[in-house]
Amino acid sequence: MKTGTSSKLKVGVIFGGRSGEHEVSLVSANSIMKALNPDKYEIIPVGITRQGSWLVGVKPEAMLEDKSDKGKTCVPYAGGPNGKANLNCDPSNKGLILVNKPQTENHVALDLLFPVIHGTYGEDGTLQGLLEQADMPYVGCGVLASAAGMDKTIAKKLFRDAGIAVAPFKEILRSAWKRDPEAILAAIEKEFSYPCFVKPVNSGSSVGISKARDKATLREAIDQAARFDRKILIESFVNGREIEVSVLGNDDPIASVPGEIVPCNEFYDYTAKYVDDRSELKIPADLSPDITEEIRRLAIKAYRALDCAGMARVDFFLERATNRIIINEINTIPGFTKISMYPKLWEATGISYSELCDRLIDLALERYRDKQESLAAVI
Repeated sequence: MKTGTSSKLKVGVIFGGRSGEHEVSLVSANSIMKALNPDKYEIIPVGITRQGSWLVGVKPEAMLEDKSDKGKTCVPYAGGPNGKANLNCDPSNKGLILVNKPQTENHVALDLLFPVIHGTYGEDGTLQGLLEQADMPYVGCGVLASAAGMDKTIAKKLFRDAGIAVAPFKEILRSAWKRDPEAILAAIEKEFSYPCFVKPVNSGSSVGISKARDKATLREAIDQAARFDRKILIESFVNGREIEVSVLGNDDPIASVPGEIVPCNEFYDYTAKYVDDRSELKIPADLSPDITEEIRRLAIKAYRALDCAGMARVDFFLERATNRIIINEINTIPGFTKISMYPKLWEATGISYSELCDRLIDLALERYRDKQESLAAVI
């Protein structure tokens, strides 16, 4: 799918966003843009501010340095040239066009988008839905897998139905917590022992996650999680090693070697991931061949259970006492910095960072072509 006369693929790298993982997204996008081959791609940066403003041409490092949201403000627009809606679906003009508000004739037509927005409003299916409406190829999972992967409760139910072990969990609503916190606390204490984990259902990078050791810290943990989502997950503590696997592909996905995280803090929270560099990454993880292959098999099974595409990182616990493998969660837009687990696992498996970016773009185009086959039967 080409536009204009240039032989280069016009790739919009979209980053930032309105989630608590804004800064992480900027760092990931910066790494990707540096890795994309300028001889193959015309790279067009698209930043989204914390307030939801779209900026075209602004570099991720500029948004890291300047939090004033200055830049060339744009809006996503599916239509034809000169700001007029393309009701006839002219193939030469379809797709997402970034229209500069003051000068609507200065638009940039993209061939493909590479979303690097972690968390809500980017990894949860909302951005993917916009791109589907614009008939735009994009890297990564579609609407269903993105939404299901972001919702920890839904994902755990799908994993459980697929025969993958999950830790005991319970979901509560923020409205119910506000209405009768004592009843909620009593119900949790009846079902769970301490310590237990409390998480926002829709969040990533361990934002809003706490470990509760007693009733007082449980109350604080629920209050903290409720700041980030209307749904709150209570989950049993698993005394296990933290093992992660990267998955790549569409209908025939492959899994990387597993890696292990030894967190510098009590668990792998936001600080341990992005602020404190004392956490240890063991790649590959020190596992027996049988456990290694089983974890890789389960990672692909989890990937398929959500109908993922392109990429995802699947996180497990390996229970210390029993070696039982328990899935924790799936990340459909995992951290993509040079030191992030997803690309590092592929490097250890034999795929370089730059090649990984190329493969993801190829997979996005492959999935787009596959979808056109279904549309051709309808039109």
